[in-house]
Amino acid sequence: MDKDKPKTAITEIKPGSIRVKGYDITELMEKKSFAEVVFLLLKGELPNQAEAKMMEAVLVSSVDHGITPPSALATRVVASGGNPLNAAIAGGILTIGDSHGGAMEKCAKILQEWAVKGNDMKAIAEQLLAHIKSTGMRMPGFGHRLHRTDPRTVKMFEIAEKYDFSGKHIQLAKAVENKLTTSSGKKLPINVDGAIAAVMSDMGFDWRIGKGFFIISRCAGLVAHAYEELTRFKPMRKLGLTDYEYDGPREREVK
Repeated sequence: MDKDKPKTAITEIKPGSIRVKGYDITELMEKKSFAEVVFLLLKGELPNQAEAKMMEAVLVSSVDHGITPPSALATRVVASGGNPLNAAIAGGILTIGDSHGGAMEKCAKILQEWAVKGNDMKAIAEQLLAHIKSTGMRMPGFGHRLHRTDPRTVKMFEIAEKYDFSGKHIQLAKAVENKLTTSSGKKLPINVDGAIAAVMSDMGFDWRIGKGFFIISRCAGLVAHAYEELTRFKPMRKLGLTDYEYDGPREREVK
């Protein structure tokens, strides 16, 4: 092997042959689901049945959340400006960051760092929240602008329980939820980002891949939004905030 050649351990390409992590792509096409191949790409091995079911649930859970999130809105705005589908989707993907779609990565990092501190998740949750408060931050993956109880979280944890993925990270997330509720006096539910953070952690995924789960999942929804905008609506329609108030300098002359 030439030591000066660029290296990759993901896919091997030869004339008439494509192998992903050693597996023939044509066999994967016939025998494995999209979720299973995503798992293979991210973990390096094909999932067992339980892992495949859990991965499917994770990818489906964030596929879309209406037209108001930044990624969907940006996708539609770019499409409405007369751009092709790929540009519109790229515009939507670029809005995904720490505030939109990034909570699962930040939450997974925290859960993975703190779940190893012991077995008393209630005590660890109290210590964790005290630390979060001392830094002036807020706990990512909790609370939702619309859902008092995120239905995706409920189902995610049901599936995790069914397939034996309800480990220390989910336990810690639930302990944090309970502590937040009792200390604040209002319900701050685990949202889908927090649920995925806990599940991916109990599945053994590195927290640094957190945004990747959201991007893979949401990209399908963005394709649908871009296509609908291009085929159903006229270009340059009103999107986002159109009723605004100017509060800058008053009229003045150039001298």
